[in-house]
Amino acid sequence: MLRTFLAAVLLAAATLAGADEPATTSRATDLKDQGNADARTLASLPEGTPVKVTQRAGGWAKVEANGKSGWVRVFHLRFATTAETTSSGGVGGMFSSLGSALGGSRQTSQKTTIATVGIRGLSPEDLKNASPDAEALKRVQSYRADRNAAERFAKDGRLVDTRVDYAEGRR
Repeated sequence: MLRTFLAAVLLAAATLAGADEPATTSRATDLKDQGNADARTLASLPEGTPVKVTQRAGGWAKVEANGKSGWVRVFHLRFATTAETTSSGGVGGMFSSLGSALGGSRQTSQKTTIATVGIRGLSPEDLKNASPDAEALKRVQSYRADRNAAERFAKDGRLVDTRVDYAEGRR
């Protein structure tokens, strides 16, 4: 019962937090009229421009910035969420205050900025509407190197074959 209640509270908080999420541009980027690289550019946003994210769709975010509304690449945005941690490694706030009030040891807290972005990938509609680009394929294929070319490159650069084992517990 308690677990269900906590899950509902976290879901509601996440939904509200994403409604008008503040962010800043992490680099100069174009504000587009649609969430598409080929869409018309409405404005250029310099690095560090504050924006309000109103919607997300794949790798694009609909934002409001400088009195205009449009779409930018989500990877060109910096989202900041602050989490408070205590010196004992736990989450601070209400519980550390309660411990102090009951005569427990005083814990110092530290605020950490966390930023995450996730993209699910291509939708079935994206795949259905995809069209091959023969010139782009030729361009990409021109970058590949055969085994002999790669070995020559390594020899010319005096690269050495090195084996690196995985650290324990990291497989």
